Amino acid sequence: MHPVQVGQWKKAIQENAKTLFEGKRGPKPAAAHREPELLYSEIGKLKMELEWLKKKSGISLP
Repeated sequence: MHPVQVGQWKKAIQENAKTLFEGKRGPKPAAAHREPELLYSEIGKLKMELEWLKKKSGISLP
């Protein structure tokens, strides 16, 4: 690595540091707040289905 190249990189970073991480930050999408609710809802449905299947089949599962 040549010192001139390192100096050019350093200068470029210093000039553009403000915009370096702009695209990766920001508010989380609204869907992220609802995701746990949807997952718990799906878990509930699956538990009910499993219990129904256990009853109908007569199989004793843990």
